[in-house]
Amino acid sequence: MDRQQVIGMVMMLILLTVYFTFFAPDPPVEEPIVATTESVVQPSQASRDTTTAAFTPLADSIKDGQLKEKFGAFAAIASGKNSEVALENDDIKLSISTKGGFVSSVELKNYKTYNGEPLILLDEQSSEMNLSFGGQNRNLKLDDFYFKPSVTSKKVSGNDSVTVTLRASLSTGQYIEQAYTIYGKGYEIGYSLTTKGLDNYLSQEPVVFQWKNDVKRVEADLKDSRIRTTINYYTLAGETDELSATSEGLEEETISESIQWVAIKQKFFTAAIIANDGFSGAYVATKYTVADTTKVKEAMVSLTLPSERWKNSGVVGKLYFGPNEYNTLKDVAPEFSSNINLGWSILGWINKGFTIPVFHFLEGFITNYGIIIIIIVILMRLILFPLNYKSYMSMAKMKVLKPEIDEIKAQYPDDMQKQQSETMALYQKVGINPLSGCIPMLLQMPILFAMFYFFPNAIELRQVSFLWAHDLSTYDSVLNLPFVIPFYGDHVSLFTLLMTASTILYTWSNSQMTTVQGPMKTLQYIMPITFLFFLNSYAAGLTYYYFVSNILSFGQQTLIRRFVDEDKIKLKLEENKKKNANKKKSSFQQRLDEAMKAGNASRKKK
Repeated sequence: MDRQQVIGMVMMLILLTVYFTFFAPDPPVEEPIVATTESVVQPSQASRDTTTAAFTPLADSIKDGQLKEKFGAFAAIASGKNSEVALENDDIKLSISTKGGFVSSVELKNYKTYNGEPLILLDEQSSEMNLSFGGQNRNLKLDDFYFKPSVTSKKVSGNDSVTVTLRASLSTGQYIEQAYTIYGKGYEIGYSLTTKGLDNYLSQEPVVFQWKNDVKRVEADLKDSRIRTTINYYTLAGETDELSATSEGLEEETISESIQWVAIKQKFFTAAIIANDGFSGAYVATKYTVADTTKVKEAMVSLTLPSERWKNSGVVGKLYFGPNEYNTLKDVAPEFSSNINLGWSILGWINKGFTIPVFHFLEGFITNYGIIIIIIVILMRLILFPLNYKSYMSMAKMKVLKPEIDEIKAQYPDDMQKQQSETMALYQKVGINPLSGCIPMLLQMPILFAMFYFFPNAIELRQVSFLWAHDLSTYDSVLNLPFVIPFYGDHVSLFTLLMTASTILYTWSNSQMTTVQGPMKTLQYIMPITFLFFLNSYAAGLTYYYFVSNILSFGQQTLIRRFVDEDKIKLKLEENKKKNANKKKSSFQQRLDEAMKAGNASRKKK
């Protein structure tokens, strides 16, 4: 330490001594602590607000800095307060969250769950929507941003509509905007997602819309709901496809084609997004665990949009949250009615062209759906009467020929090939086509199978009771079993029992008119027994329809039998036999004989 430093230190000590001796204030007198019964005094609201306000600028400064670092130019829309905007018409009630700007809940006002609760198709706990995009070298999501709503209403072509516009504006004037339009009635919601002035902020990466939906349980039969819940989609090329609904565990698909709509389809309800210009690709997936009874399935939809579309035109289309009712779905979008499984090809045509129109026509006059089903069966029987008559006449002819066929079998007891050849020759002489009885039956099969698709998927029958059935859209249980019978179930469906009994009765009645003998006669009863197991858990409306159809068919056959004279049929066949006595075998008969001979020779070699 040099001489100047020492002099400096001495002078500082002298100054401090003078200050504290002559100029320093007196120390405060310490008050004694006194115990009282009063509570500790809290600062007043004014003092709390003042204290908080004093520190707010610093907190906001830190928060703004963090938001700026995380979101860049989008920091201006990354803070706010979340609220719900409600939209409602005669049929639907939905809420839209201002945080993210997506639909947060949907209630279908005209429907209830299986236990009588309001039917909430999706809510904040079960559904999550988001949209991710690239901006300023960041991966951003709309769910991080807050939108300001504004509501406008107008009337177009006499139809009232309400539009909620949600806009998230950047500090420099650019914005992201979503708009939802709802009409006076119906389940369609107009939707658009656009941007303005953000070209310099957005990257070239594709925009991805994600929708995760835990499909809520709204029907009593969880197993049936699962095998009818899946994801359907429609491509801009005009093709529809779907994920397998019956697969347990994960079912997924990556779609490289442009698609117009994607639907999360349940048994009776559908939630979907439809884009006018489509999406460039998608990933869809479903999964479920049998033990998890809290939800039907987990559905995931991921839709891709090119960045140029996001910057320029955005997404313009609509959303659909509503019932799987054919007349409603067919007007929503191309092939949107495929969300109801009405059967493939001709089966779908029958249901769309006949069953559904007649069903809805009768609804306008009759409120009892059990009576409506009876009327539909009667109409079907009348339409099919010519085929039934032709089939019965064929069986009557076969019955008349039965004694002669028995003689042929007795004449050649050990030669099956000779039996068949002589029997076919007899048919040709009397002018009978052995297939003439089968063809009318085959022509009726599409109608029977069409009903197999219509009744389990007809929302018109949902929660409609008839007789002992509380709901014609699911099975009718008159007895719940304390155990499970393999391939049958844990309940007894009375309509299925009646259907089985009536089918056996009808089969027995037909067997009296045929020449079928031996094991084949027994095998024809296997099908009704199989249906007893197969249809025990099917819709009561279906088994009731089959039961009524069997009873009317039996009555129709009995009526025809009363007006058919078998003696006249026999005389006619004898006349044909005389006419065709010298007639050569047809080319078909000759080829059949050759095939029989070849088969017989092959068997002898073995």
